[in-house]
Amino acid sequence: MNPYIEILRPGNAIMAVIAILLMAIISGKFTLEVAMASVVVFIVTGAGNSINDYFDHKIDAVNKPERPIPSGRITLKKALIYSITLSTVGILIALLINVLLGSIAFFSSILMIFYARDLKTKCLIGNIAISFLTGLCFVFGGIAVDQITISVYLGFFAFLMTMAREIVKDMEDMVGDKKEGATTLPILYGKRNSSIIASFFMIIASLTSPILYFIGIFSIYYLIILLIAIIVFLSSAISILKDQSLENTRKISKRIKIGMGIIFLAFAAGSPYLTSFFQL
Repeated sequence: MNPYIEILRPGNAIMAVIAILLMAIISGKFTLEVAMASVVVFIVTGAGNSINDYFDHKIDAVNKPERPIPSGRITLKKALIYSITLSTVGILIALLINVLLGSIAFFSSILMIFYARDLKTKCLIGNIAISFLTGLCFVFGGIAVDQITISVYLGFFAFLMTMAREIVKDMEDMVGDKKEGATTLPILYGKRNSSIIASFFMIIASLTSPILYFIGIFSIYYLIILLIAIIVFLSSAISILKDQSLENTRKISKRIKIGMGIIFLAFAAGSPYLTSFFQL
């Protein structure tokens, strides 16, 4: 893969775009604003991933030496310029939609810089920042399609799921983080306590997410698919509580990501727009 594409971590950036598309499906609005918002989220998220790799190149040299910067395929200077350019383009496109979305894009870009430079290595603060940004993607899409209340609900559940995964990822990256003097949750309080907190977020997300069906936001199709995601999360919570080895944390991190994907599918399947479409 081209290193300038790889450093964007397109898989993660596309996950952010999915939040926008889900809000479009839920609202039934497929407008130019939705397309522009999707481009903004992809670009700004990619820029955030790039600046993260810029500040994290020493840790990545230990944890993930195959990434573009530690492998020598992109220089530090080029990565910095690339990230700033992408952020600027994303903010300008967001401003073309409206000032509020432009402001959110600007705020998100600044927060991602602080996250990469300072917050990532701090106990829970970095986890909260990145989880907040994940949830904010839904709100960004909700503003674009005028469905803010629903987007806040979805953003909240995205926050819970991302918190669980971020803590597990910190458990996975302990070796490199220790060498850089990071003070992440597992470094300060151990893997066992971290696994308990990660499991807490998975369990809370599993127990509360059916509420969206019972308050009438989604149809029964949401609940049916959601049950699969709940099984994934609960089994992941049990597994990480039993085994905090590097091998298992890597497996659970991937499993949580799959669970998030299933929940996103449940959001789409249970949306009023798709439900009415399939009933035609």
